[in-house]
Amino acid sequence: QVRLVEAGGGLVQTGDSLTLSCEASGGALSGYTMAWFRQAPAKDREFVAAFSATARRTYYAEAVKGRFTFARDNAKNSASLQMNNLRPEDTAVYYCAVGRPILSSLRDEDMYYYWGQGTQVTVSL
Repeated sequence: QVRLVEAGGGLVQTGDSLTLSCEASGGALSGYTMAWFRQAPAKDREFVAAFSATARRTYYAEAVKGRFTFARDNAKNSASLQMNNLRPEDTAVYYCAVGRPILSSLRDEDMYYYWGQGTQVTVSL
């Protein structure tokens, strides 16, 4: 059973940076796509970024492109999300996820098998 643990969330001000980490255990994940999703209060969970194991590249949501950077370390079974220039609208619980989605379904949360418990990111004005 794969287990994912996120860390690194916190309370920051607009314009600040944070780095989230996701540590995986219970299996080698080199053949899986790893992704970050987020869920703001009273909103649906949404795609943030993913590294596709098939395309061997990273994809970002438009809202975070240019500000967030996804990094993956297969040797350590881990991933990170560097978040720069944070905005209040980035406030959400951020989740790490693992699955094997086809490229056209990369942003679909239903395509991911394993999820972490989430880490809260709050950006104040």
